Amino acid sequence: MEKIEHIKVKKDMKVSELVEEMEKAGFGAEKIGKASSIMKKMFDDKECTVFFGVAGAMVPAGMKQIILDILDYSKVFVTTGANLTHDLIESLGESHYQGDDAVDDTDLNKQGIDRIYNVFMKNSVYEKLEEFFEKNFEELKKCGNIREFLWKLGELSPGDGILKKCYEKRIPIFCPGIADSGIGLMMWSATTVKRTLQPPTDSSAMHPNQERLVNSKEKNQANIMVFDDMKEIIDIAWISKKSGVIYIGGGLPKNFIQQSLQFSKGADYGIQITTDRTEPGGSSGAPLREGISWGKMKKDAEFVDVFCDATIALPIILASIKE
Repeated sequence: MEKIEHIKVKKDMKVSELVEEMEKAGFGAEKIGKASSIMKKMFDDKECTVFFGVAGAMVPAGMKQIILDILDYSKVFVTTGANLTHDLIESLGESHYQGDDAVDDTDLNKQGIDRIYNVFMKNSVYEKLEEFFEKNFEELKKCGNIREFLWKLGELSPGDGILKKCYEKRIPIFCPGIADSGIGLMMWSATTVKRTLQPPTDSSAMHPNQERLVNSKEKNQANIMVFDDMKEIIDIAWISKKSGVIYIGGGLPKNFIQQSLQFSKGADYGIQITTDRTEPGGSSGAPLREGISWGKMKKDAEFVDVFCDATIALPIILASIKE
């Protein structure tokens, strides 16, 4: 047992010094300190392939630069369609804004403002997004799998961002749930030349005032193979001498990485930052040690679960090792 040492906050204290103090304390403070130590070991280990998984909507919350910095050390990136959609929105010159979670959402709807907890975004950004996909659809539809599609998006993106960096640095980027996002919606929309609203043929099937959306004419469809990406990430896991994982929020990105690690010897390092509970049995709340039973985590691996809002924990952890 190590004796608890009370945190001493000093004037002009560096973030790294504060986190070192936190590691000597208990509860969540100790977890953040341990995560900092593991992240530094993971990044310094030249034989380690870092798999970085980010769920949720971290870009609207202001975490884009944090993600870009961690990508400097990552060999594989897996994320949600939401993060990539909002990354592309900012690359097209739009912004996210600080808001208030206690606001009247009916009023926001009238003003054309979308809310993500306490972050606001103009709904009109989707008009610019739609123009981008219509303009570049002929190039995008040639992509063979999701990773190729995302690299192409990064190549075509006019601004700096996550997609652009992954393309330029040739970091394999995966998004298994890309259809469940604004990007997915725009790709579907770009396949349709004209859309018209027509009443249902069976009047008894729907309310008289309801109408259904039908595609009147189709362009050539994009044939992007969604299963090819699984082979790519498994191949990376298979040839890696050592591996480390960083999971922000868990979810689909975590599980996609976890599946590939079953074809390796399991991860040597692990950091998970989440606010989900373990009892419901979901991937986002599953502790990293649970992965040992699946062969996704080595039994002697160094890992830690940080139960904290990632927008608080991740900047602190990263700042402590950058110093």
